[in-house]
Amino acid sequence: MCGIVGYIGKQTAIPILVEGLKKLEYRGYDSAGVAVLDQDGIFVCKSVGKLVALEDKLGDEYPSTSMGIGHTRWATHGRPSDLNAHPHSDCAGDFAVVHNGIIENYMELREWLVEQGHRLVSETDTEVLPHLVEHFYQGDLVTAVRKVLGKIRGAFAMVVLSRSDPDKLVAVRQDSPLVVGLGDGEFFVASDIPAILNHTRKTYILADGEMVILTRNRAEVTDFQGNPLEKDVFEVKWDAVAAEKGGYEHFMLKEIHEQPRAIRDTLLGRLSEYGVELQEVDLTAEEVNHFRKVFIVACGTAWHAGLVGKSLIERWARIPVEVDIASEFRYRSPLIDQETLVVVISQSGETADTLAALREAKRLGAHVVAVTNVVGSSVSREAHDVIYTWAGPEIAVASTKAYTTQLVGMVLFGLYLAQAKGTLSLEKIQAIVTALKELPGQAQEVLHRAAVIEKLAKSFVKVEDTFFIGRGLDWAVAMEGSLKLKEISYIHAEAYAAGELKHGTLALITEETPVIGIATQMDVYEKTLSNIKEVKARDAKVIGIAFEGNNDIHKSVDEVIYLPKTVSELAPILTVIPLQLLAYYASVARGCDVDKPRNLAKSVTVE
Repeated sequence: MCGIVGYIGKQTAIPILVEGLKKLEYRGYDSAGVAVLDQDGIFVCKSVGKLVALEDKLGDEYPSTSMGIGHTRWATHGRPSDLNAHPHSDCAGDFAVVHNGIIENYMELREWLVEQGHRLVSETDTEVLPHLVEHFYQGDLVTAVRKVLGKIRGAFAMVVLSRSDPDKLVAVRQDSPLVVGLGDGEFFVASDIPAILNHTRKTYILADGEMVILTRNRAEVTDFQGNPLEKDVFEVKWDAVAAEKGGYEHFMLKEIHEQPRAIRDTLLGRLSEYGVELQEVDLTAEEVNHFRKVFIVACGTAWHAGLVGKSLIERWARIPVEVDIASEFRYRSPLIDQETLVVVISQSGETADTLAALREAKRLGAHVVAVTNVVGSSVSREAHDVIYTWAGPEIAVASTKAYTTQLVGMVLFGLYLAQAKGTLSLEKIQAIVTALKELPGQAQEVLHRAAVIEKLAKSFVKVEDTFFIGRGLDWAVAMEGSLKLKEISYIHAEAYAAGELKHGTLALITEETPVIGIATQMDVYEKTLSNIKEVKARDAKVIGIAFEGNNDIHKSVDEVIYLPKTVSELAPILTVIPLQLLAYYASVARGCDVDKPRNLAKSVTVE
């Protein structure tokens, strides 16, 4: 997830910008750059790789000007490269922009700008911004930026530097964080508080739809229309380490709470009134109808996302699907040919077993679609098509927002295939699209119930065994919930298809055994409830998970976690959030290392 810094004041800007970018390294990045005003115009320096590469380029002879902007980039549109790194400039080099987020309509804006005579040289969505500012500039930077805001759609935080307005920085926020640091004769802007903590603890936290105009004398906050706003000063009490975590105790908790944003970003630009638009997948309807079988290949949490994907593709597109663990895939001589579609899922895009499976599938003639979070990764380079998830980097070893965005990716791809095959009615597709648009807000609702889940988790301090049960999609989510609990709290946990309880599992149920019963799939709800009653009859403590409005389940369980109601196929995206919180709070209660559980690594790049 990209990092922004900006400075205007009395000191030399570049050391402050580089220092701020270093404080944002924890967010993850693949390139970095700075832009400052000097006597000859705007000086820009940027480099792919770590900040040390940027520092080497800057050397000791950089301009000593006291105003500038900087950026660390996590690639979204366009691979990591010097050219795609921020800041980006206009044709004449009069304006420079740094930007976090996604400009949803950048392709149409790019085409329009080219028609107007602009020369765009990068692969990024961001580059349209300085060219739009250039196009609308008529002597006032603030007015030009406001006109740009009327043209763009999406999520963005951006800061604009202008040679024509040499004593002013303009920054705006919409669905991407931005804070302003208040100093004495100097001001700072950043995407996160750690970047400015060495200089000030007094801040404005910008809200969506707000703009700040920074000069050396004042920070003026307005809405996008220019109406002045009064902002309360927020004084940061956290230390530097806590600030990196956004005030949360652990990175995992921070990343759990970032899921509404991650879901929204992954949906951006991919939904229309008629269904799904996946411009990055280049398959014709004829090619989709040519596929006779789908393999989904992944490891760990990504494999659990694949289980959900299997159900959705079979249900919606009516194509048979197998889900394989990547480490086993090559060694069972999979029956693959040119009529096979293979979907590989990897957060990092570098998982060794998944990459090997991808190569084997291509060797056998399959068409490969990758679902990954990292632009320019090996998986993204070698697949035929890529569906990127916009989760941003995960610091905690236990995956949370990467998983939910993988689920969103599988929903989008399942709908894409169904549209191409004509196996879903327009009415059904529109109902799912409507529900998808509501998901970010519903995910936020679930997070508001964290205190209830924390209280339940405290009862897990001395627990040795736990079971998760569900049917259909609920079983797939039960497997992810089970994995989360055992990998960070070290409690033995197992997930079972609820109907399998009679085949031996009931022998392990005692009054000391917590059971999490998931019951969101209404086509099998009565059967799931019957299974829950079976474990309750053996004196287990049962925590149920169900949709709001379910007036039945509380009679059969000890506690219920209610979810906002959505269509059944999207339930896993909401259901997993309380399971993540349960695992997190259980781990904290047991004194475990939440972010770095023993014996585990974030990305497995060896077989």
